[in-house]
Amino acid sequence: MEKRSNSRNIIDMRKYQKKNFKKIVKVLITILFLVQTTYAQTGIDSLEVRGFAIAAPKSKEVSSFVKFIKKDLSRTSVNTLFLRVNYNYEFKSHPELAEKNALSEKEVKKIVKICKKQDIRIVPIINLLGHQSWKQNNIRSLLRVYPQFEENPGEYLHSEDFYCRSYCPLHPEVHKVVFALVDELIEVFETTRIHVGMDEVFTLGQASCSRCKGKSKAGLFAGEISKINTHLKNKKVTMYMWGDRLIDGVTTGLGKWSASENGTHTAIDRIPKDIVICDWQYKSAPPTNAYFAIKGFQVISCSFQKPEIAIAQLESAINIRKRSKSPIRERMLGVMHTYWGSFDSFLKCYKEQNCQTDKIKGAITTFNKLYTN
Repeated sequence: MEKRSNSRNIIDMRKYQKKNFKKIVKVLITILFLVQTTYAQTGIDSLEVRGFAIAAPKSKEVSSFVKFIKKDLSRTSVNTLFLRVNYNYEFKSHPELAEKNALSEKEVKKIVKICKKQDIRIVPIINLLGHQSWKQNNIRSLLRVYPQFEENPGEYLHSEDFYCRSYCPLHPEVHKVVFALVDELIEVFETTRIHVGMDEVFTLGQASCSRCKGKSKAGLFAGEISKINTHLKNKKVTMYMWGDRLIDGVTTGLGKWSASENGTHTAIDRIPKDIVICDWQYKSAPPTNAYFAIKGFQVISCSFQKPEIAIAQLESAINIRKRSKSPIRERMLGVMHTYWGSFDSFLKCYKEQNCQTDKIKGAITTFNKLYTN
């Protein structure tokens, strides 16, 4: 009788184990997931900057943008919004420079208000020096309204590899205008930080420019950086800029896009160290963040459309902060995901999975890998 009872108990136990096996597995998987997520989250949350860069919304998109910040962005790890404004604002000092459908002060304040409520910092972006056009045409408003400010590209304008126009850093009147724009953005966005672009500057120190002819490109670049930084320091505002022109593209093998091949890289030793460098590397994850930190700059590693690159940059930033001595550790500020498209195209892919291109899809996947998983 006792043996039969023991056998029944064993059979009942096996039935119980078989019945609950899937439940047990699910519980174990959930625990493992939570442990991994907590570990990853602890790592990214240790970074001072968890940034997201995107174009400012059009005037008609402000309500959707505010809703996105409130309902979606606030639920991610993002704590800093880099907003590409450029000339998409109704400037009071120079209303002639506002692009079509530019944001009004009232609309900007709506964005500022929701970001404050969600504890998200805003860093407005305006492209200074370069990116004053797209190719030969599609000239941005600064040079369209004030063509005399242009760095004369000469015959280079008709070259197949001409990329974009620049303003001349030595023009005696240009800074009076661009600094007025910068000051307005600082005020309306209620910020002590501004990103001034400075990436992919190819049109600089042209032989066809009467002011820049024969001058060192590195000297011109360093001079413009220092001039902008001095203006911002006087206002107690921190300057952010892209770092590609400060890397030797030949020695590193990174080429002329994500680094410099026209000599501007030596400017790195001539500029103030209180500038925050935004180090964008989209095709690989070289230790350029460490390079900037060793040179004395605070640095943010920037990704775009390749998730594996973004994760490698994130791990690099976390590892350097964990294993390096001060002050290098403190200079590794964090990471930034950059989206090079309109807010509308981002939202369609992010919310509706309506991704127009593989690049956009990759950018959304990268954003999710960094900040929502």
